[in-house]
Amino acid sequence: MTTGIQANTGKNSDVETEWAGQAYQEVPSWGENSLREFHRTVRSTDAPFPCTFGVSAAKRGMLRFGFVEDLADERTWGPLVGILAEYLSEYREIGRETSLVVFFRPESAERSLANYRERFWALLQYLHEHDPKPWPGEIPADSDDPMWEFSFAGTSIFVVCNTPAHTERRSRHSGGFLVTFQPRWVFEELAAGTAKGDAARRVIRERLRRYDGMEPAGSLGAYGDPENREWLQYFLPDSDAESDAPVGCPFRAAAQRRNDLAGDR
Repeated sequence: MTTGIQANTGKNSDVETEWAGQAYQEVPSWGENSLREFHRTVRSTDAPFPCTFGVSAAKRGMLRFGFVEDLADERTWGPLVGILAEYLSEYREIGRETSLVVFFRPESAERSLANYRERFWALLQYLHEHDPKPWPGEIPADSDDPMWEFSFAGTSIFVVCNTPAHTERRSRHSGGFLVTFQPRWVFEELAAGTAKGDAARRVIRERLRRYDGMEPAGSLGAYGDPENREWLQYFLPDSDAESDAPVGCPFRAAAQRRNDLAGDR
């Protein structure tokens, strides 16, 4: 159970008040460093962060934050169910550029990119299995459908994962495992084929080239495009040469699992 947005306290006095005050729980001691690193990254003027909307959200106070204690131990993931549900109950009141950024306690042992990928999909599966609401009827359960999107509490969400193992694709690097949840609603005015949406994509892709020093990932596409698969954008490879990406989406919605079982009969 979450306790709502927390005011900054003396314990977190060295973390900027505006950031600690946007957390859904008291900021843990390890979380202070995570917030500082994130703050430096998205507000850097020396290396401008590629996502202009994320930068604007950070400056305008539209980001919200959550913290999870242990990436390895799924028993510690329970609070995220409440955090995400609470965020999704109020995101429209925050504004179009809002996102929920969830930090996991940094680990001392290094993980491979494949291991982080497995943990990421395990996390989404965990959230789905603890979802307080059924999968939205308007969202396909099959991740191979171009209209598929991860959904929780009746809301479709674009999800982005950053990890310490992303060393070449700098835009997906972070000091600890980090997951960002963006309701599909925030992109409604940026659809492909619209002047505003196409212009935004051009700007962000150019910033990605400069920031990463490489071409944007080939899997980046527009939601709803028949050739696009949203799930491929959630966890990007460190380079397009990587060969151990999953052939199919590891996530299975309950309805899709039922279809899988029916097909096996």
